[in-house]
Amino acid sequence: MTRVSAALSPSASAAAVGRALAQLDGVILGKPEQVRLSLACLLAGGHLLIEDQPGVGKTTLAHALSRTLGLSFRRVQFTADLLPADLLGVSVWDAPAGVFRYQPGPIFSEVLLADEINRAAPRTQSALLEAMEERQVSEGGVTRPLPDPFFVIATQNPAAFVGTSPLPEAQLDRFLMSVTLGYPDARAERTLLETGGRGGVVRELTGVLDAESLRSARREVEAVYAAGPLLDYLQALARATREHPALGPGLSPRALLGLLAAARAWAYLAGRGMVLPEDVQAVFPSVAGHRLPVRGGTSSDVLARLLAETPIP
Repeated sequence: MTRVSAALSPSASAAAVGRALAQLDGVILGKPEQVRLSLACLLAGGHLLIEDQPGVGKTTLAHALSRTLGLSFRRVQFTADLLPADLLGVSVWDAPAGVFRYQPGPIFSEVLLADEINRAAPRTQSALLEAMEERQVSEGGVTRPLPDPFFVIATQNPAAFVGTSPLPEAQLDRFLMSVTLGYPDARAERTLLETGGRGGVVRELTGVLDAESLRSARREVEAVYAAGPLLDYLQALARATREHPALGPGLSPRALLGLLAAARAWAYLAGRGMVLPEDVQAVFPSVAGHRLPVRGGTSSDVLARLLAETPIP
């Protein structure tokens, strides 16, 4: 495959995205890859799942992303008693007027922070399906569009933790990418000890992007070129997941479209106007890992071997 790629022409939205990336790197210490993956996910128009144990910065990253994007956002703490109406809204009887009036729920924001999403009951988790896929909410026989842009940034604790309910496969598939933060390195951890954490820094963040510049950046991401051999490579990876003995059902066509969108966003963040195989490889574990159940071994090991064994056209 040809490895020559034209650089993107500078644009105001690309410059704003660069400032957003720099701001996030200054807040989430020692995690440049996870920060870049998270921003690539949102630039691709997808929803982001942040998985890890409590206390490693999942909610901090979610808040930092929300504030940096400069969009309206609401945080919902998912608990066992959270009801679908608590998210979507409810129609309330207006006695004087003799009509039902719809009271919108927190989902009608540009960014919804779904904190500890797997602590809610499956019924409440499923209430997000239509919103995440179709960007709309149906209630009382009426369909209402959600804002544009609309993102769900969800945090999730490990399944072994008390009080968690595994996300259904259909729900997991609605998240374009999943990232894991892990423990900070020694230098970043020392900075946290010396500064008392990053909560104060996050609260002082200002929006570097706004809705219009984000929509413009997303249009530029969609215009990043993917050559025929690159599409061949994507199909080869999908076929490898479907035939691998350690994996369950392989990547669906929807997941494959998501992989291409994420790779375009990764190339865009690198300032390039075309997708390279390296872009696909960079985002592949985050796009595929939460979608592919593994029989024996760990997901990261299996996906790493799959990438190594799939030839690049």
